[in-house]
Amino acid sequence: MAPETQEKIRVGLIGFGMAGQIFHAPFLHVVEGFDLVKIRETREPNIQLAQSRYPQAQITSQADDIIQDEAIDLVVVATPNSSHYDLAKKALLAGKHVVVEKPFTATSAEAEELIQLAKEQQKVLTVYHNRRWDSDFKTVQKVVQQGLLGNLVEYKAHFDRFRPNLKGNTWKEEAAPGSGIVFDLGSHLIDQALVLFGTPQEISADVRIQRPSSPVIDKFEATLFYDSLKVTLSAGVLVREPSPRYTLHGDKGSFLKYGLDVQEKALNDGLLPHTTPNWGVEPESIWGHLNTEHQGLHFIGKLESEAGHYRSFYDNVYGAITGQTELAVKPEQARDVIKVVELIMQSSQEKRTLPFA
Repeated sequence: MAPETQEKIRVGLIGFGMAGQIFHAPFLHVVEGFDLVKIRETREPNIQLAQSRYPQAQITSQADDIIQDEAIDLVVVATPNSSHYDLAKKALLAGKHVVVEKPFTATSAEAEELIQLAKEQQKVLTVYHNRRWDSDFKTVQKVVQQGLLGNLVEYKAHFDRFRPNLKGNTWKEEAAPGSGIVFDLGSHLIDQALVLFGTPQEISADVRIQRPSSPVIDKFEATLFYDSLKVTLSAGVLVREPSPRYTLHGDKGSFLKYGLDVQEKALNDGLLPHTTPNWGVEPESIWGHLNTEHQGLHFIGKLESEAGHYRSFYDNVYGAITGQTELAVKPEQARDVIKVVELIMQSSQEKRTLPFA
């Protein structure tokens, strides 16, 4: 329990589909200082689930019941991508702090408008780039920061699935602003690359529809060019035999990592971070393989993965709202992710390499 003196942040969650159920509500519920008081949902099975898991929260069918509630401090937007901009704008204008599910917005111009509005309103605005707290990415980040591979020359990241048939009853496979795999899985890959290396000098990309029945882009590969580093990001849904999730090469060695962070599956299975021992700890079977020379020693073997924890995102949001810490996922960073998405689309359409600036 949070101490009685701890400042309470009253939260309204708009959307209790997969994102709301799996990635937001469990952490809003367990992070001390947050009080999840309202949930907007319209589908009966989701309403029943919300009522059973969070009986203290009022369920409403209208987003405005949350946005216009003067008692609510923080609005979390966990709705289809096409509605992120409108709902975030309304919430900021109503004087709320805002967390937006990724991707931030459908265009970088919309993102920039929200950033300026948040500054005018003096409110915290951030985007749920939770995969900064994946165990595999945290491990990769440590490998890069500690220079374990020497001068890094190549970085590849994949986020692949095998889904040859369209998934029914999901807006993610319907043509709409902000839809398609570049906005969806690509947002994670892009954000991670920008966290590691900053914005690139140039971008070249290929996007396409590989399943004939798909109304949205379901495959992309993008190359981000830096001074002496080539970054390749790729995601697709026709990958039955996965490649390494991460491949890094430097002038001292290489690091390869298979497998996927365990937190999403645990959350899907109904497990909760505060009641599950060893939360976010990967099994040894998917630890990364390191082959490098470091401080005069040649090492070949497994590198134990860092523990992942999505709770860290909301711990940081609480600290930022209460003035205790700097915001981790800055909205300007999330805007730059959307800029890269736009350049990926443009590069593929025009079949040429484009400058980031």
